[in-house]
Amino acid sequence: MPVITIEGPAGISKEVKKELIEKVSQTAADIYNMPINTINVLIIENEADNVGVGGKQLSEIK
Repeated sequence: MPVITIEGPAGISKEVKKELIEKVSQTAADIYNMPINTINVLIIENEADNVGVGGKQLSEIK
């Protein structure tokens, strides 16, 4: 049972997450040649205050 973890910015809409999960799941199922119901996708949302880029918080850079 493959588990795919996607980390990205917080605040993405439910519709965008739904599309991301559907497309990633279908692509992985096709590549692995496995049924789509065996693919697990986890979306981890990161707040800009919790991400550092170049020694600064992402919230400072934006």
